[in-house]
Amino acid sequence: MSVSGKQDLKRDERMMEGKRSDSPEPSCVSMKSDQSMGHPVTFRDGASSPDVRPQQKKSNLSRNQLDSIFKELEHKVITLIKNELKRFRKLLSPDYPACTEREVQDEQDLHSVRDGALKITLHVLKNMNHTDLANTLHNKSVAPVYQTKLKSSLREKFKRINEGISQHGSSALLNEIYTDLYITEGWSGDVNNEHEVRQIETASRRPATQETPIKCNDLFKDKSIRGVLTKGVAGIGKTVSVQKFILDWAERKENQDVTFMFPLPFRELNLMKQKHLSLMDLLHHFFPEIRKLEVIDCDSYKVVLIFDGLDECRLPLNFQKNERLCDVTESASVDVLLTNLIKGNLLPSALLWITSRPGAANQIPPECVDQVTEVRGFSDPQKEEYFRKRISDQSLADKIISHMKSSRSLYIMCHIPSSAGSQPLF
Repeated sequence: MSVSGKQDLKRDERMMEGKRSDSPEPSCVSMKSDQSMGHPVTFRDGASSPDVRPQQKKSNLSRNQLDSIFKELEHKVITLIKNELKRFRKLLSPDYPACTEREVQDEQDLHSVRDGALKITLHVLKNMNHTDLANTLHNKSVAPVYQTKLKSSLREKFKRINEGISQHGSSALLNEIYTDLYITEGWSGDVNNEHEVRQIETASRRPATQETPIKCNDLFKDKSIRGVLTKGVAGIGKTVSVQKFILDWAERKENQDVTFMFPLPFRELNLMKQKHLSLMDLLHHFFPEIRKLEVIDCDSYKVVLIFDGLDECRLPLNFQKNERLCDVTESASVDVLLTNLIKGNLLPSALLWITSRPGAANQIPPECVDQVTEVRGFSDPQKEEYFRKRISDQSLADKIISHMKSSRSLYIMCHIPSSAGSQPLF
C-alpha cells in the first residue's frame, strides 16, 4: 500500500473513533437483537436527525420510579410474610381455637395470596427437615376451607326429608317439621321377639323417673366418650335424628367445635364391599370436597364419623380375625377399615356414632362402646307437637289428634314417627 493510502486509512480510523466517542457507553447488544440491525433509512424534509435524548431521559425516569415502587413492594411483601408467619405459628399452637366464620371468609378472600405464602413456608420447613411440622401446618391451614365446603354439601343433602305421606318424590324441609324425639341413656332391656307394637307400648308405660333423657347434640359432651351406640326399633327415628344432628352442625347451630363430620351409612358402605382402598381414599370417595386433604389429623381436628343402620350392614365385621391397621393411607378391604376404626386403631381420637336396631347391635364388641342410648320415639306431648307442625290447618290438626286418641292401638303406634307420618290426613 502507498504512503498516501496508509495516511488516508489512519485518517478514516480517527474519524470513526471520533464518532464512537460521542456514544455514551460501549454497546453490549447481541448480534441477534433488534438493536444490532441498522435502522431503516427514512427520507424526510430537512437534514435534521432524530434526537434520542428525550427517550434516554424517559428511561432514566422509569428506572427511578421502579426503584421507588420496588422499595415499597419489598416492605409490603416482608410485612405480609411476617404476618402470615405469625398466623401459621398461632395455627400450630395446641390451644389455638377453631376459626370463626369471619376468619373463614377472610381466608377465602385472600386465598391466592395466603396459598402462596403457605407454599413458601412449607417448602422452607421441609428443607429444614421439619416435615411433620410442615404437614401439621398444611392440614390446619386448609381445614377451614374444606370444612366450609363440606358443610355446604351436607346442608344441601340433609335439609329435606321424605315422609311416609310423601308421594311422587315430594319432600319437606326438615327444620320445619322436625320434632325432638325421646332419647334416653342406657338400654331398656334385652333383645326379644316381642312384636314391635308391644315393645313400644311397654316403653311408653315405663316411668320417666327410671330414665335419663339425652339430646343427640349432647352425645359427645362428655370428653371421655368416644363410641356411642344408639338402638331403636324400625321407624323409631334413628336416621332422622342422625340427619338433624348433621344438619345442625352444617348450619353452624350445634357442635361447632367439631372440625369434620363424616356420615357413612352402612347401606352405602355395602356397595364398597369389594373395594380395596385406604381410609383416606374411602373418605375422598364419599366426600370429594376434601379430596386435597391428604391426611386426617385427629390431634389437630375434632372428627365425628357416623355409621347409620348397622342392621343393614352386609359386611362381615370380623373383629377377631381382621388384621390390625393404624395407617390412614394404607389400603385394605372396607371391612378391615371399619373394624379398625371402631376398635380405635385408625383415628383413635375420632368420635364414632353407630345406630342400629336392637337385634343387630351385638355385632359391635362391648369394649368399643362407651355409651348406649335408646331412641324411644315420641312422648305423648311430642305426638301432638309433630302433627301440629305437619298440618298447617290447626282445626284439621285438632281432628286428627282427637281421632288418634280415640284408638288405643293407633295412639300407641304414633309413638313411632314413621307410623305417625303415614297416618291419613282425612
